[in-house]
Amino acid sequence: MPISKEMLMKLQNGSDVRGVAVEGVEGQPVNLTGEAVNKIAGSFVRWLAAKIGKKPEELKIGVGHDSRISAPALKSQVLQGIVSHGASAFDCGLASTPSMFMSVVFEETQYDGSIMITASHLPYNRNGLKFFDGQGGLEKENITSILEGAARCEAASADISKVPQVDLISYYAQSLREKIRMGVQAEDYDHPLTGLHVVVDAGNGAGGFFAKQVLEALGADTAGSQFLDPDGMFPNHIPNPEDKEAMNSIQKAVLESKADLGLIFDTDVDRMSAVLADGREVNRDAIIAMMAAILSKDYPGSTIVTDSVTSDKLTAFLEGTLKLKHHRFKRGYKNVINECKRLNREGTVSPLAIETSGHGALKENYYLDDGAYLAVKLLIAAAQLKAQGKGVDGLIADLEPSYESREIRMNISGEGFGDYGKEVLKAFEERAKAKGIQIAPNSYEGIRLSFPEGWALLRMSLHDPLMPLNLEGNKAGDCEHILGIIQELLKGFDRLDTSKL
Repeated sequence: MPISKEMLMKLQNGSDVRGVAVEGVEGQPVNLTGEAVNKIAGSFVRWLAAKIGKKPEELKIGVGHDSRISAPALKSQVLQGIVSHGASAFDCGLASTPSMFMSVVFEETQYDGSIMITASHLPYNRNGLKFFDGQGGLEKENITSILEGAARCEAASADISKVPQVDLISYYAQSLREKIRMGVQAEDYDHPLTGLHVVVDAGNGAGGFFAKQVLEALGADTAGSQFLDPDGMFPNHIPNPEDKEAMNSIQKAVLESKADLGLIFDTDVDRMSAVLADGREVNRDAIIAMMAAILSKDYPGSTIVTDSVTSDKLTAFLEGTLKLKHHRFKRGYKNVINECKRLNREGTVSPLAIETSGHGALKENYYLDDGAYLAVKLLIAAAQLKAQGKGVDGLIADLEPSYESREIRMNISGEGFGDYGKEVLKAFEERAKAKGIQIAPNSYEGIRLSFPEGWALLRMSLHDPLMPLNLEGNKAGDCEHILGIIQELLKGFDRLDTSKL
């Protein structure tokens, strides 16, 4: 039975396409089928041709994928969808999401657009599609248009035996190596990372190339690096820098190897977090602080755009220690990046848009959320500081560590969850004001309350009938105290499941 328009539209996940690609998890039937991606790829050809004013047969489109087990079958259908609509397809093989955008930029490729087959850190049975054109990743409304167009396309087979294979990741690694050489300016220009010991954890995703093709090629010692080989079943840990098991694993590897630094990537390498020589993790607030500290010298007084769940301690560090401006915005990496773009267009210098998840995009790098590029900036700083007998930990020495944080996700039942969520937020704010609780100004998402013991943020989920509540306390017991206040503020909302509070 042909896939319906309704089923195609359900594959939209913000500015991406995502779904279940293989059987194996009970209650999760396959909906990202070969037919679906064939139609979607064909629709992308039509959409791209219309946008840039070319005929389909004039288009060059690259296709890459991460290590997921469903990638080969889906790639075959994506390539067929492109070729059957007249465009030229290029098989970029195992790649990272940032490298697929760079395939539009590199002189060796200069594609009109590209498709990355990935579902980031989601389980092995999931997969998805990310799209790029010359302006970067597509927006939510673009994905809607492509899916609507896919519903009007017919899935078509095509001969893809002559589709050229391109070693894109080698071009990408070469560009990263040159950025490090230029940044460090070492006496041994070709090997600027000599003497630096860096452990990489790729989580069996697409990031294993970084250890050999970037670090080792530049002279670094990578002993202790782990899970570099691609394996779409992710047998060792979830390839997600935010996952506790993943972070514990690389912390152990860094300490056992006595390394200077650890780097951990997500599946498609658009996110990165780090571990210091003493095993301390550099993620969430700390990765933002680290990147801001590295950039502050070149962009004094500039504005750092983050998502909404960063701590007040981060604000104190950015504005007090680094003398930068902290601009919290809506969650969602595209929201944060687009806000950074807007500020720069309007004359406010903003070199960095970054989420606590590790999605970080630099103005100097096409506003591309690129975990490997963040790693490049960190490595340049690490090499320069090591030459001075210092470590990168000094960059964030004044960042007060967070003691305790929580996220509680509350379901909203019934229809019209968006409108109901707005009612909850309005009443939540009014009740907080009545109790004299300080409400943070310029909250672009939800309602943020400030307490002597910490803070709380109640907001709507971007896509789902959920209200996440984020809390942070300054010492033991503070979260529980704040939670007790929140419970009182949320009494009486019968459609909001507050049982987890």
